[in-house]
Amino acid sequence: MNDLKKAWLVVYSGLGVNLTLGVLYSWSIISAALMDNYGWSATQTQIPYMLASAVFALTMVPGGKLQDRLGPKPVLLISSVLAGLGFILSGLNLTVVGLALFFGVVFGLAMGFGYASPTPAAVKWFHPEHRGLISGIVVSGFGLAPVYIAPLTSSLIGVMGLPATLITLGIIFFLVVFSLSFAISNPPPGFQRIELKKRPAKVHQITAKDYKVGEMVKTVQFYLLWTMFFFGTFAGLLIIGQMSKIGLEQASISNGFLLVVVYAIFNFIGRVTWGTVSDYLGRTVTLLTMFLIQAIVYFSFAALTNPVALLIGKSLVGFTFGGMLAIFPVITADFYGMKNLGVNYGVMITAWGVGGILGPLLGGIARDITGGYEISYLVSAVLSVAGAAISLLVRHPDRKSR
Repeated sequence: MNDLKKAWLVVYSGLGVNLTLGVLYSWSIISAALMDNYGWSATQTQIPYMLASAVFALTMVPGGKLQDRLGPKPVLLISSVLAGLGFILSGLNLTVVGLALFFGVVFGLAMGFGYASPTPAAVKWFHPEHRGLISGIVVSGFGLAPVYIAPLTSSLIGVMGLPATLITLGIIFFLVVFSLSFAISNPPPGFQRIELKKRPAKVHQITAKDYKVGEMVKTVQFYLLWTMFFFGTFAGLLIIGQMSKIGLEQASISNGFLLVVVYAIFNFIGRVTWGTVSDYLGRTVTLLTMFLIQAIVYFSFAALTNPVALLIGKSLVGFTFGGMLAIFPVITADFYGMKNLGVNYGVMITAWGVGGILGPLLGGIARDITGGYEISYLVSAVLSVAGAAISLLVRHPDRKSR
């Protein structure tokens, strides 16, 4: 197999891993079943989801370190085992504590280790000017996963109930991630990175220095990027965690997995689109554009009571939220280098974890207290405006290098 084929095999295998681990974005199907069939409150259903999001983000740091030192394969093998155990044990322990432990912690660990490996491996095979495109393709799997997982989960719940569904999914996830781990590797030392025929002109700076994580966190740019990442993911994760209930209560959309699938498709499109756009326009200009779109949508979201209007609003949320997950890995590489990208991005994505705790928590509490989500929409809109403002301030930490 030639180098180009090997490189694309790594990219599409990474896409496959994320297509599996992206079950997190179908949580609203599971949470709706917990509320309807087991009497859980909206806040209770968000506890396993919040824990999974937080553990996912925190595990990216050790997962990234292992990926940088050992390569992606051992880390993905660990992820496959944890993914299987997390879902199987969740199916056998269908309580708040049980799902918090086995879905929140165990499967959260699986996501952290699994997500930490494919993107750094894939972008190392290609020229730096293609980072947005390659990152967008790999991470798009996480956003696209609900297209098949949501209807599959919904159908399985209807046929065999929630416990057996979780056990079945656990077996499938283990087999898929385990198999794909053998196709994902870093390029050999001294490898000349692949340039595609059509390469964008340089519109962003590439650092000449490989920053260690201790050096990265001493730069102002890190805190600006971290804050933007938090603002950009807070609202998206709020929407994902309670998508089915928002659709039903706000616009009388009873088909919960339809909302999840539509959101997922635009999340997928956003990851590939915004990643590619950032290769041509630059990372910060692209972030500014996405934040402005988010702000407009969230300020209008409470008024979207028509099913079609709500679907359009959720599609735009998915489109921009997906782009965040494509751009922040590559802007981390642009600013701080490729050598330690696994651990550096692992620290950066803790912003996603904080958003995964506070966003769903706010949504659940607001729903239980006020009966709606207007407060959380307003907070999301304000944070999007703040993210747009910060994007105007960010400058490369090493202006002399290109």
